Amino acid sequence: MIVHVTDCFHPRLGGIEVQVGELARAQRASGAEIHVITATPEGDAGLPDPGYPVHRVTAALPWELPVHPRAGQHILRLLRRLGPDVVHVHVGAVSPFAWSAVRCAVRAGLPTVVTVHSMWDPVTRGIYRTFDQLTRWSDFPLVASTVSSAAAGLVRRVAPELEVAVVPNGIDPSQWRVTPASDAPAPNDADDADNADDADRSEDGVHVVAVGRLAPRKQPITLLDVLRVARSRLRPEVPLRATIAGSGPALEAMRRHLRRHGMADWVRLAGRLDRAGIHELLRTADVFVSPTVRESFGIAALEARTAGVPVVARAGTGVADFVRHGREGLLCHSAGGLGNAVAQLAGDHQLRRRIAAHNLATEPTHCTWPAVTSAFQRLYERAAALSSRHASLARPLPS
Repeated sequence: MIVHVTDCFHPRLGGIEVQVGELARAQRASGAEIHVITATPEGDAGLPDPGYPVHRVTAALPWELPVHPRAGQHILRLLRRLGPDVVHVHVGAVSPFAWSAVRCAVRAGLPTVVTVHSMWDPVTRGIYRTFDQLTRWSDFPLVASTVSSAAAGLVRRVAPELEVAVVPNGIDPSQWRVTPASDAPAPNDADDADNADDADRSEDGVHVVAVGRLAPRKQPITLLDVLRVARSRLRPEVPLRATIAGSGPALEAMRRHLRRHGMADWVRLAGRLDRAGIHELLRTADVFVSPTVRESFGIAALEARTAGVPVVARAGTGVADFVRHGREGLLCHSAGGLGNAVAQLAGDHQLRRRIAAHNLATEPTHCTWPAVTSAFQRLYERAAALSSRHASLARPLPS
């Protein structure tokens, strides 16, 4: 039995919530017994049965915050009743409920795996250093993992002696393969340059898309500035249009920014789209852009890359684990660089088609669900061995 513990879960929709749900689904499909423990309430409308029990440890708090003042008592009681083979805890930047579960699982002598889903910024790293001084969590008998090499490097800055594995988020490539809307053959040589220019002068223009939650930490205003810079770099005969899918607290600020800079006629805010809507959006996309500096993984970028769309993103983020500069897209170190990269792809039909063809022809196999579930199974086995070695020591954890 695998018990997943996460502060946030459905009906909330975010990176951790979706990935934990998909991982649980994939593991259940492979024959594992799955339980989920979360601090997220079910909500008023109810939810469809995911096929496994979801234990909601909730308290009546403002804004339905995913915390509980007596989380440890409830989680320990649940773990003792369920008796899982492994406890897999999912943490973000600061996850008090999830870390209560870590302490409970270790105290109960259960094999424990902790996956960090976020990029620990300097403030967060300071919090975890203090937390380590108080609890010595880095000495707990647990196995740690992150979703990207970039995220792992930040965790190691806090706990240099902690071994940190990298297991990416998962995807089903068959759900994201598309037939591009403009599926004309790519130019073969320099004599076809005029044909390439004709393709860029299509009625709709070069279509740039972005998908994600419109929250300040995702830098949506920076995204709009990137698009504005890109359009200013292009020749007038290369029209550019953009679609941004997502919702969130920055939506009104984005609308004001579009009006202020006269961008509303060529940048469309599409709102939140379901999977089918995102699939259709990617089918019409020529370039995908992600401006976020602290992107721990970038599942939307991976979906775009799998759909064959060239990706423009920040270097040094989780996106760099599946996008190489000049191969699957372009990676940049600044917002200005992102704008220049979007303009470069929009204005160079041959480069754009070459990267798109490469993306369609090469599957990111290390991010497929069979690879991800196998990698976690190896971590579970390592956690079981580590827990067994420490069982005889029976060292009490600091209170």
